[in-house]
Amino acid sequence: MFLKKVMMSVLFSVLMLQFSGCASFYAKSSSIANSPVLPPVCVKNQLVKTTQSWDENLLPSYPQGQPEVTILRLTIPPGTRLDNHHHPVINAGVLLSGELTVIAENGKVLYLKPGDPIVELVNTTHYGINQGKVPVDLIVFYAGVKDQPITVSAD
Repeated sequence: MFLKKVMMSVLFSVLMLQFSGCASFYAKSSSIANSPVLPPVCVKNQLVKTTQSWDENLLPSYPQGQPEVTILRLTIPPGTRLDNHHHPVINAGVLLSGELTVIAENGKVLYLKPGDPIVELVNTTHYGINQGKVPVDLIVFYAGVKDQPITVSAD
């Protein structure tokens, strides 16, 4: 019976990938009684997988210490220019709505539109500006160390 369930799940996943452009994978969980395999999870697409920030510099090694993850949902009103700042930790995000321009101290520019991912600069001064007419809605994930700041003002 177990093998039949697995085979049906694999067949379903292959069909989903074939007809929906969706890759599936399985997660095992001991928290669901009598169910060693959960239904497939749909991965629509991989937004980014990289060892570099958006300016093509290699990301630094993770610092030593107790890891601390911070997830922020940011809103940047139209016409707003953020202060010059840098991030001492690796972070990445996805722009949900609006348009954002990110400008590095070396003059490199990144233009983001809804759905675009960003692997942010680390230890490089930069700023963002919303030059559009609608607020920017952005989710950012920071992989830091406990008691370490995630953003440092450069002004």
